[in-house]
Amino acid sequence: MSADEAEIRAVVTTLFDGMREKDGGKLRGVWHDDARLQTAGLDQDGVPRLSSTPIDGFVAGVLGSEAELDEVTFDEVVQIDGALATVWAPYNLFVNGSFQHCGVDAIQFVRTPDGWKIFQLTDTRKRDGCDPERRG
Repeated sequence: MSADEAEIRAVVTTLFDGMREKDGGKLRGVWHDDARLQTAGLDQDGVPRLSSTPIDGFVAGVLGSEAELDEVTFDEVVQIDGALATVWAPYNLFVNGSFQHCGVDAIQFVRTPDGWKIFQLTDTRKRDGCDPERRG
């Protein structure tokens, strides 16, 4: 594993540790200033939809939640080309220890003077076709 890949994987770990620990410093520190957080899915009528959440809203939601959040990724694929990197990471989300949903996190990174930062995270969410026992 290259040093860049190790650093990118560490950023992903920091993000999800920040969620578990409700650590605002970890949650805020992984994002580029121009970052976007989006979900690709279907609306109530089954129409494809892309929804966005402001990074500050995401952080506030995690920090303000009384629920224990545990997002577990597995089988991550990391691709790097110069200052651009992508992580494709299937995941399971557990809330208060109970399976909530699964999906894929598609995370894009840019190399900055301060290291690799997330500038785009798009996820999918579903309950069918999941392996709720999978925890990494």
